[in-house]
Order: sequence, then structure tokens, then C-alpha cells
Amino acid sequence: MKVSDSSMRPSANNSCSQKRPYIKTMAGFTLIELMISLVLGLLISAAVIQVYIINTRTITIQQSASEVQDSSIFALQALEKHIRLANLGNPITSISSTSNHGGIVLTPTNLGSTNTTATTLLTSSTGSTGWTGVSNIANVLSDQLTIQYKNITNNSLYDCEGAEIAANSDDWVVERYFVRLATGATAGTGVQNLALACAAGRVSEDGTVTTAFSGNGDIIIPAVDQFNILLGVQIDVNQLTYLTPSTYLELTDKPPITTIKVGTIIRSTTPLITNADQESFTVLGADQTLVTDAARRRFYRRSYESTILLRNARMMSITATSPKLASTTTP
Repeated sequence: MKVSDSSMRPSANNSCSQKRPYIKTMAGFTLIELMISLVLGLLISAAVIQVYIINTRTITIQQSASEVQDSSIFALQALEKHIRLANLGNPITSISSTSNHGGIVLTPTNLGSTNTTATTLLTSSTGSTGWTGVSNIANVLSDQLTIQYKNITNNSLYDCEGAEIAANSDDWVVERYFVRLATGATAGTGVQNLALACAAGRVSEDGTVTTAFSGNGDIIIPAVDQFNILLGVQIDVNQLTYLTPSTYLELTDKPPITTIKVGTIIRSTTPLITNADQESFTVLGADQTLVTDAARRRFYRRSYESTILLRNARMMSITATSPKLASTTTP
């Protein structure tokens, strides 16, 4: 059988069907477009991060300021309330370092005739014998204030540690306000974690200590860098002068104490996100500088002052003058 050569050749249609070309369109970004997109993305990310940092700083400042404000409003008001009780129940209204059960405790004599309490537990300031108060201020120690009073009211009172003072109690309440290391803090160099605390105790009429006030006490303000006091003394009926406790004790003639000035530097417990830190403060008219410490954490700090009139302390000055009679003429 003769087969035609034409039957062995592929037809033109079969050849076209076997060669099916695919046209593929390539779409995408050029290198320049990718670089521009990357730069724009980085700029937007940097702006977002900057806004986040600013907002975080603002929040921490507001939170820190709120903490300091709470301490100044609530804690200092409670402190003032207790100091106003000084000398309550004492028939002697003229307070000095020799007053029996005087409201401001400067010497063991103030606690009673037989008392022998160490002076380091009494009202003290820089320059007082044996005083070693702690502070975060360079070359200026914190002061200590020790007061006493008796509850002669018909209602129960509570001391600074929360212990009840029965109505018409016979014991004298002694409260000692001082700065110490915060709970859990360890002593070291530079700025330390300090707190204002109060230790409360009791003494009998003759001065026997029935409940000690020499312990660590309870914390009143959790973050304090400095605590200072001044004693307001009445020189005469028209002149009030403020002295440090150590200066007052050096006087030969000790005038009555009628007022207490309290100055504190309170800091926040939340650290700030900033490189800046306030270092200079004015406390009770004196410039004070924070301890130099390059490694310290940054906190919000403010100084506060309060003048407290001792309601149970008075000085009376009576000047007697002869009345001037009107002249009369005899008609």
C-alpha cells in the first residue's frame, strides 16, 4: 500500500495548537519607589514614636504631680492636726525646754521629773548634740519633732500610729516625727529612698515610759527628701521670731514657744522619663541642694511649708497703766 507523504506531515492547524504562547504581564515597584516608601514609613514611625514618648512623659508627670499633691494635702494635713494637739491637757500654757510635760519635747524634763530619755529621741536639728538625722540634701540633716499631749476630752483620739487614746486618759501621749530609710531600702551613698515616719508612745505623770517611742514607727509620707522645723518664739507681745531647735536650746533666757513651722521636700514614687531633674529648693527661707548623684532616678519634687499655731500654748503679757483722769476746773 502506498502511503502518501502528505499524510505523514502535521497539518498547519496542529502545529499552531501545539505552540500555545502565554503572554504574562509583569507588574511591581521599582527600586526607587521601594526606597521612597521605606523612607516615608520610617518618618511616619518616628513621628508616632515621638508622639508616644511625649504622651508617656506627660502621663508620668501628671501621675507624679498627683502623688506629691496627695501627700501634701492628706499627709501634711494629718501632721498639722496632730501638732496642734501639742500641750493639750497641760495646765502650763507657756512652753519652753523646762516646762513640765511641755507640748514641744526638747529635754527629758519636758517628759517628767524622773525621765531619762536620750536627747536623740527628742526635738532636734542640725547642731543638736548627738543628732544624726538622714537627708537627701547636701550638708543639711533632716530635723526631728517630738510632741506630747493628754486626751482630756470625752471622746477617744488616735495617735499617729493609729493606736486608740481613751477619753480622759491618765497617760501622756508622745509622738516623734522623723525621716528614716523607707521600708525595704538599704543605706548607701547618693540619693536614698527616704520616708517621713512617726513613732508614738506613752509616759506617766512622773515621766516613766510605759510605751516606748524609739522604734521605726509608721510611715506617714512614703517619699521625702528633707524635713525641717522652726520654733516660733514670742520675744514680746508684738515680736515673733523663728529659731532652729539647736539655736533655741543655746539661749540663756528661753522665750515661750507658740508656733511651729514645718518645711518638707516631697518627691513622687513614680520616676520621670526625662534627663532633667530639679536640684535646688527653698525650705523655710534657706536654699538647699540635692545630693550629687549621677546615677539617681529622676523624680518629681516640690517643697512645702506650713505654719502651725499651737492652740494649747499661750503667752500673756499684761501691761498695767494708771488711768489718766480728766482735769477739772473749779468755777
